[in-house]
Amino acid sequence: MPQTLVQTPTSLTAPTPTPTVLVAPQQPAGQQCTRCIMDTTVPGIHFDARGECNFCALHDKLDRDNPLGEAGEKYVQSAVADMKRLGRGKKYDCVLGVSGGRDSSYTLWYCVVKLGLRPLAVHFNDGFGNPVAGENMVKTCRKLGVELRTITSDWRESKDLKIAFLKASTPDIEEGTDVGIATALYGVAAKEGVQRIVIGQSFRTEGIAPLSWNFLDGKYLKAVHRQFGTVPLRRWSPTDPGFHLDLKEMFYYTIVRGIRTVTLLYHLPYVRVTVDELLERELDWVNPGAHYFDDLYQSVIYYLNRTKFNIDRRLFNYSALVRSGQMTRDEALEKCRHVNAIEDEKVINLCIKRLGLTREEFEQIVAAPVKTFRDYPNNYTLIRLLRWPIKIASKMRLLPESAYDKYFNCGT
Repeated sequence: MPQTLVQTPTSLTAPTPTPTVLVAPQQPAGQQCTRCIMDTTVPGIHFDARGECNFCALHDKLDRDNPLGEAGEKYVQSAVADMKRLGRGKKYDCVLGVSGGRDSSYTLWYCVVKLGLRPLAVHFNDGFGNPVAGENMVKTCRKLGVELRTITSDWRESKDLKIAFLKASTPDIEEGTDVGIATALYGVAAKEGVQRIVIGQSFRTEGIAPLSWNFLDGKYLKAVHRQFGTVPLRRWSPTDPGFHLDLKEMFYYTIVRGIRTVTLLYHLPYVRVTVDELLERELDWVNPGAHYFDDLYQSVIYYLNRTKFNIDRRLFNYSALVRSGQMTRDEALEKCRHVNAIEDEKVINLCIKRLGLTREEFEQIVAAPVKTFRDYPNNYTLIRLLRWPIKIASKMRLLPESAYDKYFNCGT
């Protein structure tokens, strides 16, 4: 079954979850950065003479490479002029990924209201969307007069990939959805003849995940699927790529079709508290309950990260906010002493049921020994060999600006 295009998002037919906060026993962190809250549970971390970690150094590098103020405004205006030039005579200037969360909702609002762009809003639906986020998308696009196109994945493939990555026993539990989001954006851009994809992401508020915690690679996805999957993945086509995004597909989209990504929030003074107030006032936006909770499956991910992999993704999220002055270090440390509110037991059970598993079957699957992407065939060796071409492509923004740093400066 090919991906289908529908005008409204679908999601789990469940009441909006109310996350609960549970007190977790504090685990020894070993050495901890003196500036942010990253610690030695993060693979590949190291510290300088002042006790500051290499992720802080990466943040400072990205900050220099993507300055705010006059330089940031100059880049944004240049990017807008480029998108409008390429969109001349077409229905859309750009494709913009939306989820109903804060970041993408604000990016869409800014593109339409402040920049006068004509985006096509694209949402990838894998069957686990938060109903609150779904309503946000519909309301936002209606108020802004933007077309919302939802790419609904083949449910058999989507479910099979989720179960396969549970069985693979790696932290990259959301690999299928991450690849699906990217292919949905590239596929729609190719279909509509659009050459720019706008992404609502900011290193200043989210950080960049350590490589071993989130390795995005099409070859790796296929290797895990071959070993643990049961449903064949349909063949790739340019406008219906499914879950295929290997190096050759990236070459096609970026080089042959000239599609590039634009991360506007890298160049804008983006402050979450202020943005929440603006979205609520302008768009009647409702907070889904927690960062990333536009996707209910994040409850499962955070639960397994904590209980199986000894991973707290808030380390790099909150550290980014600390470095950006949007959260104090003490506040971040206090928050991490509690289980993340995103871990809602009702939602976890709902997601497990949605996968067609019992809780007992789920626990048996995740009891397997911990592994990483290195335990499966992947493109990492080839990526390392292509270090300089990837660096140049990132500088030219053929790839996202952070692509090079993701693979070469984010731990091991």
